Amino acid sequence: MYAGVLLDIGGVLYEGKQPVPGAVQALGRLREAGLPLRFVTNTSRATREQVADKLCRLGFEVSAGEIYTAPNAAADACRERGLHPMLVIHPALEPDLAGMDDATPDAVLVGDAGEYFTYPRLNAAFRLLLEGAPLLALARNRYFRDDDGLALDMGPFVAALEYAAGVEAEIFGKPSAAFFREAVRSLGVPAGQVLMVGDDVQSDVCGAVEAGLHGVLVRTGKFRDGDEAALPGGAQVVDDFAAVVDRVIADAGA
Repeated sequence: MYAGVLLDIGGVLYEGKQPVPGAVQALGRLREAGLPLRFVTNTSRATREQVADKLCRLGFEVSAGEIYTAPNAAADACRERGLHPMLVIHPALEPDLAGMDDATPDAVLVGDAGEYFTYPRLNAAFRLLLEGAPLLALARNRYFRDDDGLALDMGPFVAALEYAAGVEAEIFGKPSAAFFREAVRSLGVPAGQVLMVGDDVQSDVCGAVEAGLHGVLVRTGKFRDGDEAALPGGAQVVDDFAAVVDRVIADAGA
């Protein structure tokens, strides 16, 4: 029996501009079961408020306070350490990182900049890293499912900077154990009683299991045949979010 649930968003609750079939109703049933929830995402093209607004427009009842993002985790860490990073991010994310950029940066923070991954910007980041600045990254996801199909995520660009500058990035989003610990802490229940639901076998499921949570992989979103072979021991794969909720509710009633 689980005492709390973490939910990935894109690929689990919706695909492109449409909810995954049955997902809206499934979230309602999960809320009725009384389990505390958090919506966790590596997205770095939108603020928490924008993510919550999109979910509400798709029919999901979600508040911004229930959403925990990699940008929020990185911003908190930078403020605690007194870092002023050069931001290689999408402009839509700027409100969540307001006041962090600096004329004389002492770190590099990379998110999913999309078409704003320009050569001049990446080269400026590379030169700063050569001077000893740390490389911070919101995640290292390889790809995601966009409206028109799979698309490059920030991971390949993070890897390019690591390779060129001979450094290793500090990751703030999934699959970072620290990210999962903070999300679980906000639930107020032990990690061993929390279920993480995701469509990314590495970032969502493997990362969660390594952090002491339970994990389940759904066959929606970025899932591809063969992903189940990479599941860690004890993790499961099911068809979709509605099937996850069926199992959670059945276990609660057992």
